[in-house]
Amino acid sequence: MQRRSPLSLRAATLGAFVLLAACGDDGTAASSGGSGGGTEGTTRGSTGTPASTSSSAGTTAATAGTTGTAGSTGPGGTTAGAGTTGGSAAQVRFIAMGDAGEGNTRQYEVATAVETVCAERGCDFVLYLGDNFYDDGVSSAMDQQFQDKFELPYDALDLRFYVVLGNHDYGTLSNAWEKSAFEIEYTQYSDKWYLPNEWYSFTVENVQFFALDTTRLMWDNGTDDQQAWLDDQVASSTATWKIAFGHHPYVSNGPHGNAGNYEGVPFPPMVAGTVVKSFFDASICGKVDVYLSGHDHDRQALEAVCGTEFFVSGAGAKLTDFVHRDNNPVHWEDDQKEGFLWVEVDGNTMQTAFYDYMGNLDFERTLQK
Repeated sequence: MQRRSPLSLRAATLGAFVLLAACGDDGTAASSGGSGGGTEGTTRGSTGTPASTSSSAGTTAATAGTTGTAGSTGPGGTTAGAGTTGGSAAQVRFIAMGDAGEGNTRQYEVATAVETVCAERGCDFVLYLGDNFYDDGVSSAMDQQFQDKFELPYDALDLRFYVVLGNHDYGTLSNAWEKSAFEIEYTQYSDKWYLPNEWYSFTVENVQFFALDTTRLMWDNGTDDQQAWLDDQVASSTATWKIAFGHHPYVSNGPHGNAGNYEGVPFPPMVAGTVVKSFFDASICGKVDVYLSGHDHDRQALEAVCGTEFFVSGAGAKLTDFVHRDNNPVHWEDDQKEGFLWVEVDGNTMQTAFYDYMGNLDFERTLQK
C-alpha cells in the first residue's frame, strides 16, 4: 500500500530542526527521584537492505514460568514461534514501559516494582517502548550506556525485553539514522535485549505483536516500506489479539499530545507528527486491538478511538505534567508517579493494570473480545 504524505519533508526549513531539538522528551517537570532466542535469522532493514542479526538470548525464564525459544526471524523482521508461557497455555503476561533510559534512582525503583509485581502476578517478557538511552542514544554496540542504563537497572529481571526505538535513540535531532544499527547489534550480546530490526513482529500464544519505528515515521523515512510490511502482517495474522507498540502516541494528554498536532503545532510535519497520524489512520485504527506507546512521561488508559484501544506508559524513569491540549477522554491517567503497565491475555480476555514505582496498584481495566 502506498501512503501519500500530506506534506513533503523537503519543504521543511532550518527552523524545523531548531524546533524539533527544542521538543525533547525531558519536559520541565522532571521527577524528584534523583539521578542516581534461539538464534535469530536474517532480517530485512527498513530501507530494504539485508541486515543479519544473531542473538544468543535463548530461553527466557519468567517469574510465572518459562518462555520458550523465541523462534526464527524471517524477512521483514517477523518472529515466528515465540514460545509458550507459564500458567495455562493461553495466558500471556507482560510489562509495557518506556522512556526509561536514564540510569537514575527512579529507573531502579520502577525495576524493583516490576520484580515485585511479576513475582505476584507473573510476567513472561517486557515491551520496552523507546527512548532507551537519554539524551542522544548510543555511539556503538559497546557503549557503556547499555550497562548503566539497561543491564544494571534490570539485572534482577530474568525476562526478554522486546525493544523499539524512540526519538532520543536517534540523537539530538532524532535523525541520526546510523544509530539504530548499534541497538540492533546489541541483540547479539545481551540475554535480555531483543531488537532484530527497526520494525518486526512476534507471536506468543494467541497474541501477535507488531513493533514499530515511529521516529522514522516522524521524518517520513521508509514510511512506505514500514506501512506495506505492517499491512501485510496484520492482514495475514490469525492471532486472536493484535497488539502494536511504538514510541510515539496516537492520542495523549501529555505535553507532546496527539499525532498531527504534536507540541500544539500543525507544521512542519516532522514536528507535528503528520505522517504518524496518516500512518495510524490507515494501518492501526480498527486494524489492531491495542496500541502501546510512551514519549509522554506519564501513564494513561485512554478511551478507545477509531476502533483501537490506546495506552501511554512512558513513566519508566521520570515525569512530565499533563497539558490536555486535545482533551482526550480517559478511563484513568496519572502524571504524579512513575510506573508501568502490566497486561495479561487469557483467551478472549485482556486484563490491564497500572502500577506505580513502589509497586502499588493504581488502576485496572478488563478488555473483552
